[in-house]
Formats: sequence, C-alpha cells, structure tokens
Amino acid sequence: MKIYDISQEVFTCNVFPGDPQPERIVQMKIKDGEMCNLTAFKMCAHNGTHVDAPYHFIDEGKTIDEVDIRRFVGYAYVSTHDGEVGAEDARAILAKARKADEECETGDDHAYNRILVRGNAVVTEEAAKVFADAGILLFGNESQTVGPMEAPKNVHLIMLGAQIVLLEGIRLSEVEDGVYFLNSAPINLGSADGAPCRALLMKF
Repeated sequence: MKIYDISQEVFTCNVFPGDPQPERIVQMKIKDGEMCNLTAFKMCAHNGTHVDAPYHFIDEGKTIDEVDIRRFVGYAYVSTHDGEVGAEDARAILAKARKADEECETGDDHAYNRILVRGNAVVTEEAAKVFADAGILLFGNESQTVGPMEAPKNVHLIMLGAQIVLLEGIRLSEVEDGVYFLNSAPINLGSADGAPCRALLMKF
C-alpha cells in the first residue's frame, strides 16, 4: 500500500485572503529547563487543508460534528483539470470516475461519490449544480476555496446546500489520476462551520 499525504503543513500553509495565519505558541522548552516541550496554537478552522460543513454558508446547516463521518472516509476519484470547471467538464469527470470505479470494483462505497480535482481548478455554478444533482458526498480541490476566489458564495451555497462536504487546500501534485482510498476526517470541533484535517490518499 502506498500512502500520499495530501495535506499542507499548518504553520506555513496557505490561507484565504483576510483569514488569520496559524500561529505557533511555545509554552515550554526543555532547553529552558522546563519539564517538556509544549506547543499551543491559534488558527482559523479554514486554514490550510480543511473541510467545510454546510453551516459555513447556511445558518441552519449541519455543523462539522453533525456531518456523517463516512462522507470523509472512503473511495475517491482524482481527476486533473486546470481553469474553470464547467457543466460539461463536471459531467466528464463524473463519467471517468464511474468507469474507473467499475474497473476497480470498489463495492458499495463508490469512488465517484468523492471527487478530488488536481490542478488550478475553479468550480463554476453550472458545474456545482451538476455535482449537486449527482448526489456526491464530497468534493475536494487544491484552492483554498471552491468557486471563484473573489466570489465563492454561490458555489458554496449550491454544493453545501446539497450536503456535499468540501475538502479545500489539498495537495495532489504527486498523485496521478485514478481511484484511491481517502481519509479526510476532520478534527471534531463542536458546533463549528469547518475544521482542519490531515488528508491522506491510499493506493492498495
């Protein structure tokens, strides 16, 4: 089995414009005569590699601790795309995912339910509707947001409104297109709109 760590390191990670940068706070140091080394930290729930819960953009939506953990863990399909993802692009990605899923025989946990896009991709509202209509469980991309950086709200409303959890800020440069087993379980932050995660892809 090969394991790919597709997460950013927290303290040097990318952040969405206007969000605070994670801060490492050294509480104790053995070199200073303390009993142990001890680190505290401050960060936004959406720094670096993280997941969005529906509550992020929908006030009555589920918070991160209310989302079924199985959405974050299971087979996923990686597809490369640069530029805008339009409706036809979304349909093509889903078609490739279904074909690859059949060839890999993933059983009841289908890879086409979790789509990860490799590259500098921007999801359009039209593509978001295609993914929403397909009923996928999770969508991931390398950007710090799904949708246009300057106006991400509508894409989030479409996808989160369809209960699609969003995995943002992943790193897929070392990963080829295909089917993998994904573990992107978030930290269990009660009542929060999102949470950091250590996202991993596994190839058996």
